[in-house]
Amino acid sequence: MVDSPGRITLWGIEVFVATAEEGAISAAARRLATSPSTVSQQLTALEAALGATLMVRNARPITLTPAGEVFRRRASAILNEAALARAELAMSDLSTLTRLRLGMIEDLESDVTPALLTRLASDMSGCQFLLETGPSHALYGQLDDRALDVVVAAEMGAEADWMEVHPLLTEPFVIAVPKGLVDPAGDVLAQLRTMPLIQYSARLAMGRMIAAHLVRQNLKLSHRFEIDSYHSVLALVAEQGGWSILTPLALMRARRWLDRVDVLPLPFEPLSRNISLTARNGLLGEMPAQMAAHLRDLLDSHIVTPAIRDYPWLAGALTLRP
Repeated sequence: MVDSPGRITLWGIEVFVATAEEGAISAAARRLATSPSTVSQQLTALEAALGATLMVRNARPITLTPAGEVFRRRASAILNEAALARAELAMSDLSTLTRLRLGMIEDLESDVTPALLTRLASDMSGCQFLLETGPSHALYGQLDDRALDVVVAAEMGAEADWMEVHPLLTEPFVIAVPKGLVDPAGDVLAQLRTMPLIQYSARLAMGRMIAAHLVRQNLKLSHRFEIDSYHSVLALVAEQGGWSILTPLALMRARRWLDRVDVLPLPFEPLSRNISLTARNGLLGEMPAQMAAHLRDLLDSHIVTPAIRDYPWLAGALTLRP
């Protein structure tokens, strides 16, 4: 139902901000997990309540009227204040939180994410958890758009002023090669040059990070495959289709192939990435720090300890971050 004239709701304001940022009703609906008709109804109700036209809806992309520009500044402040109010209510007792929108990189979805959700469900009784998994750049975009409350992802450059960052894990990049085909006591790089590189997709941040590092090392390696799935990469390596550069998180996620793969250090300059938990600064009180503490414990038991047990040379490179 459309709200009656004169009534302004937080939901209507959130719909307005999402539409203004996305530039299309359909895109705003996807971001808010609702229907285009609901978005349109909420915009109509908000304009009726304010007695002003806020958007030119037949423009592509949708544009704001002068009144819409004025209201957008106020709308962002209202949403921030509402988030602060929710945070203050939840600070002393996590059980008071009713909804948490959590983004997690896919690397953690098989082991760490289910265990984390189990712990959070115990801490926050009555809370509804909305989980989004995806690549790091997409999760940060949703956090910036206020479509997520907390994300766990690979760091992608300098922190923005609005970010509250809790470091979790540093992991080195390693090579995965067909079992028995590379002698670690010999010239590993020369041996790798006899096989094609199975490249992790450069459409994703980790793939671009690897590609940039190879350029810095002045290495031109032939590759026949560019793939965005850890499972497919390691399956090809196991089938002796080539070798690849991945991280311990990737290996642990696709561990079914590890008995047919050898894992070795990079035979050139080391490369690593950092995994962190990030929220909007000051909006969730102590909750992000508490979640980070849970995650460090889970990463230790599910990732760090098993990986170092299987590959002792990872000790000192695969580490939790305080």
